[in-house]
Amino acid sequence: MPSATKTKRLAAAAALRFALALLAAATLLALPNAQRAQQQRPPVETRGRAAQIPEIIDDEDVLKIDTDLVLVDVTVTDAGGKLVRGLRPEDFKLYEDGEERAVAFLNVERRAGAERPVAVVFAVDVSGSMTTEEMARLQSAMRVFSDKLSNRPASFALMSFGMNARVLQSFTNDPHKLERALERLARDMSGLSTHTYDAIDDAVRLLVRSAPRTRERRLMKRAVVVVTDGFPVGDTVAPSTVIERANDAGVSVYTVTLPSYSRLMASASPDTAPLPTPLDVSGLTEKTGGMNVYAGAKDYGALFKALAEEVTSTYVLAFYPPEEKRRDGQLHAIRVEAPRGLSVRQNRTSYKSSDK
Repeated sequence: MPSATKTKRLAAAAALRFALALLAAATLLALPNAQRAQQQRPPVETRGRAAQIPEIIDDEDVLKIDTDLVLVDVTVTDAGGKLVRGLRPEDFKLYEDGEERAVAFLNVERRAGAERPVAVVFAVDVSGSMTTEEMARLQSAMRVFSDKLSNRPASFALMSFGMNARVLQSFTNDPHKLERALERLARDMSGLSTHTYDAIDDAVRLLVRSAPRTRERRLMKRAVVVVTDGFPVGDTVAPSTVIERANDAGVSVYTVTLPSYSRLMASASPDTAPLPTPLDVSGLTEKTGGMNVYAGAKDYGALFKALAEEVTSTYVLAFYPPEEKRRDGQLHAIRVEAPRGLSVRQNRTSYKSSDK
């Protein structure tokens, strides 16, 4: 049998072990909840990714756009022609050369505020075929357009064109400067030519020089609004070239055809739509994501207000081409689909990859 001394030593050791166990338990219980959670958390390599690529791009991400990304402006309308908002990335299907690509991001107007900035060039036909009354109504309607965009970062430039294009006001966000420039619009009776495509080409180059792709950490919407009687004459730049340059610059072209054309070409019946203008036939607006509208005798204000809404109601989709197409120097087709029953207009239907 063990001696009394040995028995006492064994009992003391057991008591010591029990005390140490109690002390360890008490220490663990005393730790703050956050610290215990940190100790219990598995190593980083065993956890899933903390964040995924955002569905909707935010302001900070705009400045980090990869040069390999291809951007496409898209306007969506329902069967009645009404603009459709609130779509999400999963609502779209995007195809490159017939093969579906993942949508890298979708940039939309924020529900909480921060509207997309815009830069618009008004290009106004001042050839002799436009009437004095049309010119006066036009000035008023363009003020309605700019007022409609007064709640967002917006810049406007004004050009006139007939035989030659002339910048009456470079980009400004000062409504008074735009107002004074509108007052300088005057009919040009000096020639019979109306260089519409040349003027649009000049407007696209003005946007490229003076309207950056981003402003205030937001993607810029760039547009040309052409007001004309519908008869381009004497241009030196081909429509296909203008379309290509507008696509490369991410510029949408909108045309407003004034009644001076409609009165000459439309049927006497008020219910009959005007015949297509040469601008319509060229596909200029369709292939740049814009649209053409025909002005009635007295509806300029409402028409330009609706046009301003149209210009600012686009989604921006982006995708990464596969590696083998990013540097092949070839032209690649782009097609975007929205949910069934909705129509899509794109500001570009193709892109040309770099050859470097």
